Formats: sequence, C-alpha cells, structure tokens
Amino acid sequence: MVENLRETWVAGGFVMPPLALCAFLLWWTLGSRWFTLRRGSRRTLAQLIADARAGTLKPRGLVDAAVFDGVRLQGALVGHPLRGPLDLLVDHLRAECRSGRILVRTLVAVAPLAGLLGTVTGMIETFDSLATMALFSRSGGIAGGVAQALVSTQMGLAVAIPGVIAGKTLESRQAAIINELDELVEALCADHAREEAA
Repeated sequence: MVENLRETWVAGGFVMPPLALCAFLLWWTLGSRWFTLRRGSRRTLAQLIADARAGTLKPRGLVDAAVFDGVRLQGALVGHPLRGPLDLLVDHLRAECRSGRILVRTLVAVAPLAGLLGTVTGMIETFDSLATMALFSRSGGIAGGVAQALVSTQMGLAVAIPGVIAGKTLESRQAAIINELDELVEALCADHAREEAA
C-alpha cells in the first residue's frame, strides 16, 4: 500500500505537495468549524431560557452559551436597555460561527485548479514525447505524461468534492445557529420589555 501511495505521489508530479497541503488545511479547517458549530443541547430556546433562569443550564455549544450569557446579561441590566449589549454579545458569536468559512471556500476552489495545472503539465509532457518520438524516456514519456494528467486531476477532485459537501453541510448548520441566535435576541428583549412594563 505504501508503495502504491509513493507511485501515485510521483506520478502526480509537482502539484501533489500543494494538493496534499490543500487537503490538510481544508480538513483541519472543516474540523475546526465542525467543533465550533456545535449547538449544544437539543432543547428548545424556551426550555434553555427556563433552565438558564433556574441555574441548571450547563453550556455545551454556541446556542447554550448564548442563552446562558444572555440570561445573565438580562438579570444584570434590570432597568436598562438590553438590546445593545445583547446584540454585541450575539455579534461575537455570529463572527465565531463564520470563522473559517472563507478559507474552506478558497481551498475547495484551489484544489481542482491545481489538479488542472497538473493535467496541463502532463499533457505538455505527452505531446513533447510524441513530437520527439520518445515513447519511453527518463521523464516517463507518453505514459508518464498521461499518468500525471490523470492522477493530478483525480487528486484535485478528490480534495474538492468532499470539501464542497462538508462545507455546504457546515454552512447550513451555521445558518440554523445564526437564526436561533436572532430568535434568542428577540425572545430575551421581549421578556425584558414585559418585565420592565410590569
């Protein structure tokens, strides 16, 4: 197996190290985003707010932490406006949700382009071999050029396709969490206004 990997690495040409680095960075960033985008408890916002007020909520994710901090902030700002400080708190969590998104999109776009660069290089080598009638040469000749073209294309797509799927999945999770954070702001501000009016 190790020998097969080494042969594939060599056959892919000079684009293999950048593609390997791209794959590593992509999956590191996706893992970091997955860890960051944990919602926490599966309970509804109303249940989480009730738990936070009762002092039984233990934050295990972004929404839990937002509820916990939001309820504490609401208790600390009795008699003062809540929306401004609560928006600042939630804006920080929204920014945390978005961290790494641009890098994932960039790496997913770069991987197939690097594979295409290897394809073009391999095809140039193939046509050079055909032009000089060097069917078998030190650089691999026709077979080496075709192998480089195919392997680099395959590697670029192998990095990009799962990255696109995982990235889109995390973006939908991000959107759901941001929607819940917006709902939390509205719920806590409405509760605060009712308490102030009473």
